[in-house]
Amino acid sequence: MIFPEPLIHGRLVKRYKRFIADIILDDGQQVTAHCTNSGSMKSCLEDNAEVYISRSPNPNRKLPYTWEMIKINGDWVGINTSHPNKVAFDIIQSQWIKELPAFQHLKREVKYDDSRFDVYGESNGQKWFFEVKNVTLKDGNTARFPDAVTTRGQKHLQTLVKAKSNGYQVAMIYIIQRTDVDAFAPAWDIDPVYSNELVKAINAGVNVFPIQVKVTPTSIEPIKILHLDL
Repeated sequence: MIFPEPLIHGRLVKRYKRFIADIILDDGQQVTAHCTNSGSMKSCLEDNAEVYISRSPNPNRKLPYTWEMIKINGDWVGINTSHPNKVAFDIIQSQWIKELPAFQHLKREVKYDDSRFDVYGESNGQKWFFEVKNVTLKDGNTARFPDAVTTRGQKHLQTLVKAKSNGYQVAMIYIIQRTDVDAFAPAWDIDPVYSNELVKAINAGVNVFPIQVKVTPTSIEPIKILHLDL
């Protein structure tokens, strides 16, 4: 994924009310940016850390700026939760995941039962559903998900299992927006219910792809699939 416009450099003053962050730009101006990440953002917050923000072309938006990334441990961590879906779609479309087939048809945001999955694909008669999650939580050398209790995420796993039992091929894609980790695991201490549902989903045949991406001020690109540690 390539950022369509140059990003704006600054430093983090503080994040508050979950969806708001104050940023000091390089010219000394302080702006308020929208934070798309509603989680705790544990392990990816640091006062006065370098950040990049984008500016929306929509003149009517209440907060014209969006917080895109923060520099932690010398490297960029992507915190915009709206990007992983596009990144995952591009990964599937480009056949970057060798375990997946080539798809003749791909579509984003498709309803199934009482849920909506991020990507739907068709390949030689097979029908696939993909659910995508953004990962920023770091625990030692391991990326973990979630960073806060997610009943919605629990439901997505349960619905993937249901779709699998009804003949669909299904997969979870975790987009890990940091490079200072070398494995992925569920966050048992934060959401044991979600973690248990993930194990049950894997045992039921749900594919899991924890994909580490490189975040830079110009792009977000896949690097490798991390080891899954249950």
